Amino acid sequence: MTSKQPADLIPAPETRRVSPNFITEIIDADLKSGRHTRVVTRFPPEPNGYAHLGHAFASYLDFMTAVDYRGVCHLRMDDTNPEGETQEYADSIIRDMKWLGWDTSRLFYASDYYEQLHDFAVQLIRKGLAYVESVSGEEMARLRGTVEQPGTPSPYRNRSVEENLDLFRRMRAGEFKNGEHALRAKIDLAHPNFKLRDPVLYRILHASHYRTGNTWCIYPMYDFAHPISDALEGITHSMCSLEFIDNRAIYDWLMDNLFPDKETGKTAPRQYEFGRRSMEYTVVSKRKLRRLVREGVVKGWDDPRMPTISAMRRRGVTPESVRAFASQIGVSRTNRTVDLALFENAVREDLNLRAPRVMAVTRPLKVVIQNLEAERTLSLPYWPQEVSSADGKVPLPTGERVAAEKAVREVPLTRELVIEHEDFSANPPKGFKRLTPGGTVRLRGAGIIRCDEVITATNGEPMELRVTLLGEDAKAGGVIHWVSATRGVSAEFRLVDRLFTVPEPDSEAQQFDPEQPGHEDEAQPVNTDFMRFVNPNSLVVTRGLVEPSVAKDPAEARYQFERAGYFWRDPVDSRDDALVFNRIITLKDTWEKKDEAAEPGKAARADKKKADKAAQALAEAPVRPVLSSEQETTASRLRQQGVTENDAFMLAREPQLAAYLEGAGGKRLAELAPWVVNDLATPIREGTNRVSVEALASLVTLVAEGSISARIAKDVLAEAQASGEAPASIVERKGLRVVSDEGQLRAAIQGVLDANPAKVAEYRGGKKGLTGFFTGQVMRATNGQADPKAVARLLSEMLG
Repeated sequence: MTSKQPADLIPAPETRRVSPNFITEIIDADLKSGRHTRVVTRFPPEPNGYAHLGHAFASYLDFMTAVDYRGVCHLRMDDTNPEGETQEYADSIIRDMKWLGWDTSRLFYASDYYEQLHDFAVQLIRKGLAYVESVSGEEMARLRGTVEQPGTPSPYRNRSVEENLDLFRRMRAGEFKNGEHALRAKIDLAHPNFKLRDPVLYRILHASHYRTGNTWCIYPMYDFAHPISDALEGITHSMCSLEFIDNRAIYDWLMDNLFPDKETGKTAPRQYEFGRRSMEYTVVSKRKLRRLVREGVVKGWDDPRMPTISAMRRRGVTPESVRAFASQIGVSRTNRTVDLALFENAVREDLNLRAPRVMAVTRPLKVVIQNLEAERTLSLPYWPQEVSSADGKVPLPTGERVAAEKAVREVPLTRELVIEHEDFSANPPKGFKRLTPGGTVRLRGAGIIRCDEVITATNGEPMELRVTLLGEDAKAGGVIHWVSATRGVSAEFRLVDRLFTVPEPDSEAQQFDPEQPGHEDEAQPVNTDFMRFVNPNSLVVTRGLVEPSVAKDPAEARYQFERAGYFWRDPVDSRDDALVFNRIITLKDTWEKKDEAAEPGKAARADKKKADKAAQALAEAPVRPVLSSEQETTASRLRQQGVTENDAFMLAREPQLAAYLEGAGGKRLAELAPWVVNDLATPIREGTNRVSVEALASLVTLVAEGSISARIAKDVLAEAQASGEAPASIVERKGLRVVSDEGQLRAAIQGVLDANPAKVAEYRGGKKGLTGFFTGQVMRATNGQADPKAVARLLSEMLG
C-alpha cells in the first residue's frame, strides 16, 4: 500500500481531534473501499443571525473532521432567503469562525450558484420532474393530504413541459406577484414522508438580496439549493443535525436525478445526521435570540449574556475553551441537552493557568487603618502560593511555589482601603469568617486587622470601618481581599450570569410544525413563552476599584479577581480613562445548590457528576509548573526587554513562540508579546502562521500611534492569517484608519443622540454614567474606527 492510497488518510486513534463516532466509521469505510479519495466537508450556516454555541459544536465537527482526515472544509453561507439575511450576519459568522481558529479561506455562498441552480431547475422541468404550481399556499398544504390519506394531485400537476418552461421563465422575469406561482418537484403524493409529496423548489419573492440586489425575484428553497451546492463544491460527507433526517430523501432524490454517479463519473455527496446539542439555561433558536435583541432584554447580539460566539468573545471567553468544550460533548444519533456546567468548567480550566491573580472590590466599603502612618508598597505574587479546593487551601509544591513567587506586582497599602461590603457583618451568621465588630481578619498580603469602630449611615448601614493593623502573631479566621481607596483605579464591573432561571426555558409544550421548511432553527414553536424565565439578575452592574497594577497591562489581559471570578476589560465600552470589566465566569458553580433545592436529586445526573469531577481536578491542579533553567533564562531575557511577567512565562514555556517574537531583533518586544501570546499562539504552534513578525510589528505600530483601534487590528490580523496579505496593506485597502475628522464624528454622534432621545434626557438630568453608552454607540456606528479621545471631547460638548 502506497502513501497515495485513500485508506492511508485514516487517522490513528491517538491523533484524532474528533472522538470516533458513527460518522467517522462511515468515512473510514468510504476511504478503505475507495468510494472517496479525499474528505471534503462543509459548514453551511444561514446568515439570518449570529452564530451561537450550537454552531461552535457543529463547526468543530465539520472542520476538525476534515483536519483529522487531511481533507478540507468549506464555509458556505446558505443564503437562499433574502428576507432576514444581511451582510452584517454573514460578516459576523465569518469573523466568529476565524476567531474559533477555523480556516475560512474556502468561503462560498449559495447565492453564487443562483444561475446554476436555475439551470438545474430547468433540467428537472425538461425531464418532466418539476412543474409550475398555481394554487395558493393554503390549498397546496391541503392537497398534500394527511398521515392517513395520500395527497391529491393539483390541477396544474400535468402541465406540459413547454408550458412549465414558459411559466418558469416568466416567473424569473418578474411578471407575477408573490405567491402567485411556485415550482414544485414531481415526486410522490402518496409517500409517507411529507417531504417527498411534491416539495416546493422555487418561490416568487420580490425582495432585495444582500449580495445579488434585485437581480432575482425567484429564490430557491433550502432543500433544493443545499444539496446541489454540496455537489457543485465536491462535498463528500454532508453532516447536519437530526431534524434534517426527513429532508435527506429530497437530498438523495436530487442527487439521483441531477448528479448520477454513472453519468458524471463522480461520487455524489451523501447526508448524515447527528444529534443536535442544546444547552441548559439558554436558547439557541435564532428566532428567539432575535426576540431577545428586539425586545431589549439584551443589548445586542454580542451582549455577554447571549450564547452567541460574538458574545463569548466580548465576554472574554477564549477560543481554546470553546473548542475544548466542543470536543468534549461527543457525537451521537440522538439529540441531547448539555449541562451548562460542562461549558463553564471548560472556561475555568482554560483561565486557571492563563489568568494572573489580582484584587478588585466590586461593592466597596471604606476601611481606615488608624495606626498606619505612611503608605507601604507590597510585592504580591500574580500566582499565589495556594490554590482553592473544596476543603480549603492546598499549598503548592516547593518548585511551583518558587516559580510563582518570581511573578509579582507592586500593590500600595494606604491608610484608606475598601473591602467588599459583604465581607463585614454587624450581626454575623454562624460560621462567618470575615470581619465583625471587634473581630479580626487577614487582609490578603497585608496582615491582620481588628475592627474597632463602625460608622453607620442614617439607615443603619455601615459606611466606614475603623481598624487597627495587628502583628502577625494575632489570630484571624479568614482572609479577604482589598484595594487602596486612594490609589486604586475606578472601574465598572458587569457581573454576568446565566440568562434564564430554569435549565430548559423553552421546553414546555414545545411543538413543531412538520411542514415548516428551512434551517434547523426555523421550525415554528407553539405554546411556549420562554421570556417568562428570563433571569432578572443576569446582569448586575456595580462600581468599585481595582488595584493600580492593571493600568499598565494590555487591554486584552484576563484576570482572576481574587474571590470574585475571572474578568477582562469589555472591548467595546472600556477605555483607558473608564475601565469596564466583564465577569467571564465565576470561580465555581453557584447554581448547583439552586438546582438541587428546586429539584432534589437533580445534581446527581451523570453530566453533573462529570462536571463536579472536572471542577475538583481543576481546583487541585497546580497553579503553574516550574520553569526549567533554560526556560527561566528565556523568561528573564524577555522581562529585561519589557515583556510582562505573565507573557514572559508563557513565551518561555513554548520555544516556538519565543523564537517567533525574538525574530523582531529586540524591537518593540513588550508591545508584540501580548499579540503573540493571545492571537498568534495557535497558528504558530500548528505551523500554519502566515503573518511574519515584521508584519505584526507594522500592525502594532499602527495601534500604538492611534491610527487603528486594537479591536480593528484583531480583525485585520485574522484576515491576514487567512489570506496571507500583509496586515498594513489590508488596513490601507479597506480604509480602516481611525476616524478623527471632526465633521464625520459630529455627524455620527448626532445620529446616536437623535436615535436615543430618552437617554439624552436622562444624561442631561444628571445620569452622567450614560457617557459609556453613548461612546459605545458611536464606536459601533463607525465600525470601531472613531478616535476615542475625540469622541469623548465632542460628546461632552454636544451633550452639554
